[in-house]
Amino acid sequence: MRLVLAALATWRITHLLAYEDGPGNIIFRERHRLGSGQLGKLADCFYCLSFWVAAPAAYLVTHRWSEWPVFWVAISGAACLLEKQGNQPVSIQPIEREGEQSELLPQKP
Repeated sequence: MRLVLAALATWRITHLLAYEDGPGNIIFRERHRLGSGQLGKLADCFYCLSFWVAAPAAYLVTHRWSEWPVFWVAISGAACLLEKQGNQPVSIQPIEREGEQSELLPQKP
């Protein structure tokens, strides 16, 4: 259960830092301050950032230093999988049936 919670927390924190403005736009201002240098690129890349956010989360899951690197990459990997699943674009298209007219949009003659 700790591993699942750590992965969810890592995804949430990473998403906040990479894509959201944060309360009072504080996260946005910090990302803007970092600019386009190496730290700025790190802050814009979800996958890179999740790697570093997962490090302290892994310590909360296990206190054994021999297990820590495995949990570190596993938590980051789980957060990346969550991000990939959540980024599927939604496309709503009408179902056209033969001989049926749409009730929502009038048909042009």
